[in-house]
Amino acid sequence: MAIELCILTLNVWGIPLISSDRVARIQSITTELKKGTYDVVSLQEVWSDSDYEYIRKSTEEVFPYSHYFYSGVFGSGLCILSKYPIISALFHSWAVNGYAHRIQHGDWFGGKGVGLCRLLVQNRPVNLYIAHLHAEYDNINDEYKAHRVIQAFDTAQFIESTRSDSILQILAGDLNTEPGDIAFKVLTQTSNLQDTCEDDMIGTNECEGNSYTDKTVAVKSPAGKRIDHILYRAGRSVRAAVQEFDLPFPNRVPGQSFSYSDHEAVFARIQIADVPEMYEGDGICENIYSPETRVQVLEESIEICNARIWKLRNDRIFYVSMALLVAIALFFIADTKPVYGLQTFFTISKFLLSAVVVFFIFMSTIWNTMERHGILSGKLSMEIACKYAKSMRQCDEKIN
Repeated sequence: MAIELCILTLNVWGIPLISSDRVARIQSITTELKKGTYDVVSLQEVWSDSDYEYIRKSTEEVFPYSHYFYSGVFGSGLCILSKYPIISALFHSWAVNGYAHRIQHGDWFGGKGVGLCRLLVQNRPVNLYIAHLHAEYDNINDEYKAHRVIQAFDTAQFIESTRSDSILQILAGDLNTEPGDIAFKVLTQTSNLQDTCEDDMIGTNECEGNSYTDKTVAVKSPAGKRIDHILYRAGRSVRAAVQEFDLPFPNRVPGQSFSYSDHEAVFARIQIADVPEMYEGDGICENIYSPETRVQVLEESIEICNARIWKLRNDRIFYVSMALLVAIALFFIADTKPVYGLQTFFTISKFLLSAVVVFFIFMSTIWNTMERHGILSGKLSMEIACKYAKSMRQCDEKIN
């Protein structure tokens, strides 16, 4: 018996007080969803509870089942809408997820991770995963590269550990990584997920046709970057194939001068069919990547982790040194009798310098240790996976 699933994923760019035309765009996105074209919808950056409630209530006739993954300070921003029953839900937070003091980036405050909704599709389980990896804010000096690689590998391990008896596993979300990036490779090659898109020229972010794309960026790369993905893997005794892939939303909201989001919506229609018992395996996506390439990807990821751990040692020295320098400055200010009329200035200066000392001590001790442990945990897991991939490679070499 064949089953078809129509999946849509979209980063709605719903940051209150910051995202342009947020209310109007959320309403327009909801209007599109209410058409009933899709079976399941994966939304990211739904940062406002009111936006989620509006989307949920407005589309409940089409999607009677929904789930929001609460996490962190502002919530994960992740939610799923489904025509099919959601029989269970689970959220797994990542060990490393940016920095709390980088308020302008904000990833840490979202408490990001990977969410799972287990759907019952024609009485058969389908695992729908949703994730929003850490953004790349500087492609030349990407300080979050190790975090994103750890998140990608952690997501792959989570999918591998929870796929159970599901006939299909789908990961749909803004992964902030292009197909050629190391994070994308480690995610797909350690989970055996397959891309629903075969066109490398398609972009989903910073596209020329999007109203929110900076013109200077659009000139350099009109197609934009493909960082929003729908990945899939067939379950045991099941064959899965992509029937259609598209960016379904128009460039502009009808009647308006702006786009639905700064990202493009991504759509895929996947067909699932049982295979005869004599051909039973673990799905057509099983072992689509060779052990050799998997070893290469994991070794590169491990080196990225090693480089980050070394950087953390230098960071600790820097923060300790800064704490000592500021503490010395604070000592001299505290020992100086303020000139008449400047008492308030001296008091504020002492307070601010004390806060800076506390910050540097916190960063050199608690925060540095937490990040190091998060990176180290992911690295050690990668080494286990790499060792296993090497053993599989040796087996293939003996057979051949």
